[in-house]
Amino acid sequence: MILNSKIPEGPLEHKWANYKKTAKIVNPANRKKLDVIVVGTGLAGSSIAASLGEMGYNVKSFCFQDSPRRAHSVAAQGGVNAAKNYKNDGDSVYRMFVDTIKGGDFRAREANVYRMAECSLNLIDQAVAQGVPFGREYGGYLNNRSFGGVQVSRTFYARGQTGQQLLLGAYQALQRQIGKKSVQLFSRHEMLDLVVVDGKARGIIARNLDTGELERHAAHTVILATGGYGKIYYLSTLAMGCNGSAIWRAHKKGALMASPSWIQIHPTCLPQSGDYQSKLTLMSESLRNDGRIWVPMKKDDARDPNTIPENERDYYLERRYPAFGNLAPRDISSRAAKERIDAGYGIGPLKNAVYLDFSKAIKEQGKNKIQEKYGNLFDMYLKITGYDAYKQPMMISPSAHFSMGGLWVDYELMTTVPGLFALGEANFADHGANRLGANSLLQASVDGYFIAPYTIANYLANEIRTGKIASDTPEFDEAEKNVRQQIDQFININGTKTVDYFHKTLGKLLYDYCGLARNAEGLRYAIAEIRKLKEEFYKDVKVSGSGNAMNAELEKAGRVADYFEIGELMCYDALTRNESCGAHFREEYQTPDGEALRDDVHYQFISAWAWTGENNEPELVKEPLVFEEIQPTVRSYK
Repeated sequence: MILNSKIPEGPLEHKWANYKKTAKIVNPANRKKLDVIVVGTGLAGSSIAASLGEMGYNVKSFCFQDSPRRAHSVAAQGGVNAAKNYKNDGDSVYRMFVDTIKGGDFRAREANVYRMAECSLNLIDQAVAQGVPFGREYGGYLNNRSFGGVQVSRTFYARGQTGQQLLLGAYQALQRQIGKKSVQLFSRHEMLDLVVVDGKARGIIARNLDTGELERHAAHTVILATGGYGKIYYLSTLAMGCNGSAIWRAHKKGALMASPSWIQIHPTCLPQSGDYQSKLTLMSESLRNDGRIWVPMKKDDARDPNTIPENERDYYLERRYPAFGNLAPRDISSRAAKERIDAGYGIGPLKNAVYLDFSKAIKEQGKNKIQEKYGNLFDMYLKITGYDAYKQPMMISPSAHFSMGGLWVDYELMTTVPGLFALGEANFADHGANRLGANSLLQASVDGYFIAPYTIANYLANEIRTGKIASDTPEFDEAEKNVRQQIDQFININGTKTVDYFHKTLGKLLYDYCGLARNAEGLRYAIAEIRKLKEEFYKDVKVSGSGNAMNAELEKAGRVADYFEIGELMCYDALTRNESCGAHFREEYQTPDGEALRDDVHYQFISAWAWTGENNEPELVKEPLVFEEIQPTVRSYK
């Protein structure tokens, strides 16, 4: 298979404009003839559903939550990037493009990244018009702060609730279209399979989570905006319901999966406190603007942090990366924390954390200023831990967070299945091997508001003569039959171990061998163990209840079954990339001082994987990365 990324001709700064000039459009009178399915109601899903509804298409919107407002976009705290240069500190679209390409360790397409930076200028105006309450300076101007991996202030924020506020804006737009009957909402519905007819995506099989009923939904195009699969590690910053099943079922129907092993471990998370936990709590990366990260210089130091003298503290990010200090990118900051913890300098009851200290910032700026910027985050920390971060340092630790990998898409955000689009974190497109903070909300928003409305219309222009898509076809019959068989299989196993047991076991295996660090021996071991665990799952999992009613354990079983296969592919992807880049740190490939050692000669490509069947090795398809505007260099933040 040869992958066609469909990158437009012309200079980098003109590619998107050139695409829009030549893209096909659909006559407004014809849009009501076309049906669109959108799976997911986070920022990407709500924004594209609202946009297409406003344009006049018939849209069906699906989410497994009870309301689109509960999509996981609400959890993004610190901000959203835009190259507005309001601080007059040298920012520009081009600088943002360079920062993002470099932050991803030169493993992303230039054209996609530049377009994201270019579209960022429109997003802030759009959000302000929707009523998003961005932080402002005393004079009323929108304020900015810095995030990791950059040296300018380009992050717009609404205290520590930016994702929630942006989602409320998209949700209002979506609800308006629901009220106008241009969008039909199916909450508490989970997509369980993609239906492909004559090579094109033509619908989905969904399960009503309240009744257990299987439903067929047909359309001219299907859009997946279902987020990432970081919950595969079990303990992560993601909500319990987050999963990779929608994109994985599409993968098994022909959509290639790209760079699955590139999963971000966030450096600023509350540490695990016990085996009882089902998730970990994210603390915004924005805290690193004013907080200083350190560990004691003495191993196993149990002293109160406020009593440890300054000359007995190791501000290791400031020591190792003086140019960026505490604003080093996430992958580098997480590995540096792990290195200190593994070396015996960790703090807290389980010795699994480092300090994030605000004493200097409070002394210089005053408590009120810090409270104004981060008050709700400090309140959350106090509520969860019982400690007051105004009086003593926070304890933080790395945790699984964001999937840079996802479904392979071309410049139009279409997968290798014609008519199937993937937006936001569900695709691999914009972040390379490491995502810079505050680019997640940006990508999801611009995909839905400013990019996909053009590219989907370009596809649908050829569908106006197709007529209504029928759901009583052999392809829908087969897909529904397969879904029903899997549900019955889970119910009938009647084993002795819970779904959570298998999820926790898989998560620990992946964290140990395909997490912050990987090596060939460990990855081969993990593949073998995942296969054993999967075999045990299908013999001994206990799913109580019925397949024809509300059943949370059944939902989890389907998602964990997919996680076994996603996890195996993650390990294959990591094993076949004999280099270190971004979040992919192979211990065999590092510099003498422990930094990632990239191999541009042999691995300057995107790894796209094709499904070849149960228990078969996946097929690797390479998309070469061509850099015309900037040449890859050694990634240094020192």
